[in-house]
Amino acid sequence: MIFGPRIELKSPKQLVTMRRAGLLTSAVLKAAREAAVPGATTAEVDAAAEAVITEAGAQSNFKGYQGFPAVVCISVNEEIVHGIPGDKVLKAGDLVSIDGGAIVDGFHGDSAFTMIVGGDSAGSSADIALSRATEKAMWVGIAAFAAGNKVSDIGDAIDDHVSSEAPELGLVEEFTGHGIGTAMHMPPEVLNYRAKSNGPKIKSGMCLAIEPMLTAGSSETITLADDWTVVTEDGSRASHWEHSVAKHDGGVWVLTAEDGGVAGLAPFGITPVPPAGS
Repeated sequence: MIFGPRIELKSPKQLVTMRRAGLLTSAVLKAAREAAVPGATTAEVDAAAEAVITEAGAQSNFKGYQGFPAVVCISVNEEIVHGIPGDKVLKAGDLVSIDGGAIVDGFHGDSAFTMIVGGDSAGSSADIALSRATEKAMWVGIAAFAAGNKVSDIGDAIDDHVSSEAPELGLVEEFTGHGIGTAMHMPPEVLNYRAKSNGPKIKSGMCLAIEPMLTAGSSETITLADDWTVVTEDGSRASHWEHSVAKHDGGVWVLTAEDGGVAGLAPFGITPVPPAGS
């Protein structure tokens, strides 16, 4: 991924625009989720997502990025991230991660989720547990962003949580979260694991995309010949969850969650709020 030159801090007015991009991103992913049914191709899921962006008169931030050919990444089963939509037919029980975004008035949204094609009743208990563990790790990271002092607190919290609550799962280290704003990928890099560097301080106006990826086996990865699709080295299944989150003087605001992050942060005793005057 390409990072811009600096950490970008947003004004409350800019955060409102970021929220608009976040809500459109949520709508894009909702359309993709609804289209991801047994018998659908991943290209058809991508088309459903693109229709939402087109209807809104907005832009895709994925399509054309470093040559990526689609509006969303669709990663199936052992694919971790960056799966290219095409003629692959989805089957009931497939574990699918969908990652997408949108640009509204120059500001970006970015989010991802994992689902079982055909609903949880069609999936294995192991796949359901993997997705839920990854989603929980994401919320642990968001809570650390809300309460922490340095960006590295996010990776520390995610790593500690996975090590204690789901030690059997692999925590992918090759791919990270990132700053987001007038570009999709900006400083700072947001690790999903403990590292020696303390990283930059968390400041008001900072917006981050927090996105852990877990596997059911080894955390080692392979990038396929298309130079995009990343799969688990051992063929184990993978899950990816992501939200774009803003920090401001009054707290945090989960830009890509329809409820602003209320439900996800409630177990941590954190109430997300929009910035004053928004």
